[in-house]
Amino acid sequence: MLKDIHNLILDMDGVLWQGETPMPGLVDFFETIRANDIGFVLATNNARKTAVQYTEKLQRMGVTIPAHQILTSAELSASILSEMYPHGTAAYVIGDKGLHDAMRAKGFAIIQPDDVKSGTGAALVIAGFTPYTDYKELAMGALLVNRGAAFYGTNPDPTFPSELGPLPGAGALFAFITAATGVTPTTFGKPEPYVFEDAIKRLESSKENTAMVGDRLTTDIAGAKSAGLHTIMLLSGISTLDDVDQSDVKPDFIFSDLRALTRELNGRV
Repeated sequence: MLKDIHNLILDMDGVLWQGETPMPGLVDFFETIRANDIGFVLATNNARKTAVQYTEKLQRMGVTIPAHQILTSAELSASILSEMYPHGTAAYVIGDKGLHDAMRAKGFAIIQPDDVKSGTGAALVIAGFTPYTDYKELAMGALLVNRGAAFYGTNPDPTFPSELGPLPGAGALFAFITAATGVTPTTFGKPEPYVFEDAIKRLESSKENTAMVGDRLTTDIAGAKSAGLHTIMLLSGISTLDDVDQSDVKPDFIFSDLRALTRELNGRV
């Protein structure tokens, strides 16, 4: 029952916005959960932006949320990798500002495509979504993986929701390197357990009173169910009711969008 849920882990793309367009009812939703003393953490598989950049994006949409309530797959991936590799390890990064900043903050030495062309090696290749990559950057990543570098990805999402419809995501970029190397990356974002474990710690909550709100059945919902959380799927992003019908993964609750979820939260007893 929704009345038993006191904390929410909120996906962003397809739940809170489509590209740069806020979902209808965004401001009202956050006013509602705050008025009902519902704790929340925003957790995204999108590794493009830093937590601070996401606070700025939300502010432009009329919502104020501090950076410590935002968990990105870039920061999560860098944190996990920093426990696996010593400070100063050479890393080849394919991604946007969020991933580059996160890896530098954890002490990795970032090498560039021209460094690889000049013979510089790297212990690992880590990739996340970016619309600004090109053949050279991806090819040098594949070259390093073929030479023995470990291959990691921030998240497996093949697409992400936009105002135009689903567009190629991080998983589509990984496919380029996988096709050229035969190596599939180890990923850290949803549906892996790390995001959910980190979010629960930040919320100081329990699995029993926390729900994941997401739009993608295969990552948000499947991952949260595996982690033992309640699940709420919104039909405003990637997955559809047909997807649910054809899947063994069944969300606990399904709503059309944020407005429908907000109405339900306002009416719970």
